[in-house]
Amino acid sequence: MIIPLFPLQSVLFPGGRLPLRIFEQRYMDMAKVCLKESSSFGICLIARGEEVARAGRKPAEPHAVGTLAHIADWDMAQLGVLNIIAQGGESFRLLRHWTEDSGLLRGEVELIAAPSVLPVPGSYARLVPLLRVIVGEMAAGAPNAPATPHRFFDAGWLGMRYAEVLPIPLVARQKLLEIEDSIDRLEIIYRFLESKGLLPDI
Repeated sequence: MIIPLFPLQSVLFPGGRLPLRIFEQRYMDMAKVCLKESSSFGICLIARGEEVARAGRKPAEPHAVGTLAHIADWDMAQLGVLNIIAQGGESFRLLRHWTEDSGLLRGEVELIAAPSVLPVPGSYARLVPLLRVIVGEMAAGAPNAPATPHRFFDAGWLGMRYAEVLPIPLVARQKLLEIEDSIDRLEIIYRFLESKGLLPDI
């Protein structure tokens, strides 16, 4: 599968939402094609380099695991600046990538199988009420609020939503994206929150 790539200083998770402000011509053209064809693009965390292209600089180098995204909403309140909400789909592994004449990165990817829906184990039940509070306090319709339906019962969904909101470095967020076992991800998140004294008693 070959897709356009959008390397960013952000990590998008499957099922997540990420507001983006697009003004570079290469990404404007990419977004137009995606809107016209209802197609997806890939969002990857930048491993090396910068988001904005600069003369004489090498293109940004993406991490090898990213997430497919489609444009869930858009507007252009300011001429030449496109605001979109990227909705996360499947995660993928980047097999190879190259730079087109326009400066747009394109890559060959293989999709990573979506995790099975697993009930949240009882040992991690304390994670559920805290995330309910966090989601409940997000403004209604906020661009980064989790898309509905909310699946607090699903270990994979719960872990990915936590990974989006935890105050952790981007590299740590990327590592959580790369974990394919939902329970392993919950274990790391549980230990982090417990060490900070943030988990409620239930």
